[in-house]
Amino acid sequence: MNSRPGSFDELDRKIVTALMANARTSFAEIGAGIGLSATAVKRRVDRLRETGVITGFTATVRPSALGWRTEAYVEVYCEGAAPPRRLAEVVRNHPEITAAMTVTGGADALLHVRARDVEHFEEVLERIRVEPFIRKTISVMVLSHLIPDSPEAGASHPVPDEAPVRAADLR
Repeated sequence: MNSRPGSFDELDRKIVTALMANARTSFAEIGAGIGLSATAVKRRVDRLRETGVITGFTATVRPSALGWRTEAYVEVYCEGAAPPRRLAEVVRNHPEITAAMTVTGGADALLHVRARDVEHFEEVLERIRVEPFIRKTISVMVLSHLIPDSPEAGASHPVPDEAPVRAADLR
């Protein structure tokens, strides 16, 4: 894949907007809406994928339908300067962590955690806390999503009967 962005014009923006709204929209439907043939839309989508503008297509699923009924954000505070590489290793060992990022401010990282229930969340939190360089965590439970159609309100990976699996594990 070429990481060079290339040209990105108004037609590309309209195509990307249509695909973000519904990735199953046909090239013919998109083309009809923006004045291009289905073939021209396909060529542009192929180019956008090749240049890394479009990185994939996913389904958005209601988390509770898959067994994720508890959700929280966890601030992670480290002893000394834990390198992002080391934090990433920890994150990969916890499939319940659906997003993780280093942040500015007092915390070193912010984790988005989904669990079956509060008991499962507590178990995940204890697994995170045993890492030797983690000094403390502060958790904030999500009560409801004020923007229910946001990406944060959805999930793109299934929850098996026992241990959850991350989308990266399905590729």
